[in-house]
Amino acid sequence: MTAYQLYTSRNFPPLRATLDMLAAAGFDGVEGYGGVYADPAQLAELAEGLKANGLKMETGHFGLAQLEGEPEFVLGIARTLGTKHIYCPYVMPDDRPTTTEGWRAFGARLQAAGKPFREAGYDFGWHNHDFELVPGADGVCPIDALFEGGPDLSWEMDVAWVVRGGADPLAWIEKYKGRITAAHVKDIARAGENQDEDGWADLGDGIVPWRAIKAALVAAGVKNFVIEHDNPSDHARFAKRSLAAFKAL
Repeated sequence: MTAYQLYTSRNFPPLRATLDMLAAAGFDGVEGYGGVYADPAQLAELAEGLKANGLKMETGHFGLAQLEGEPEFVLGIARTLGTKHIYCPYVMPDDRPTTTEGWRAFGARLQAAGKPFREAGYDFGWHNHDFELVPGADGVCPIDALFEGGPDLSWEMDVAWVVRGGADPLAWIEKYKGRITAAHVKDIARAGENQDEDGWADLGDGIVPWRAIKAALVAAGVKNFVIEHDNPSDHARFAKRSLAAFKAL
């Protein structure tokens, strides 16, 4: 599955036009985030647009408060959209643990939050940014502590954020190859370039060695790849060029 994270197009409404564009570009599916199923009308628009365009949504992001407080709501969305993998994508800076033990406890919290989803037959896990890959004062990476505390958590590996965290994605793929169930595919611009796009790049135009990384992910059994850009100036340009580059790897 080669999908597109809809967060990429949050500044380019309407949603239906985005779904039409993605299908025309050749995507298999999309990955949702909170903004596209925040209310019944948006959820209905998304479901109808996916069906009309032959797109799937096998992976989805849901906030921690929703996952812990409204599991039946999340399950309802997953059932409606055919989602198989549910990921918690982020924790705000003020809520982040500051010690290794704190990260272990956070992993245990995620483990508990994921119970109803695992019991219902869904994959449940964490999506990283850069801060989880930066070792703490004791030399332990938060991502390691998080997975110790949550032994059943899967990992949606955001490769470019791993690189921005100063880590080697190939080493992390090897370490957790049995746990990675999806990967975010995006690229990082060369130093000083694409400042209007927060330093991100269309796939293939940046510095991330995607050919070797894609091969390693495929060898690790990853089947869900989600193309993303955090702030593109032109989402249609990004989608078309990045999908072509990914298929050429």
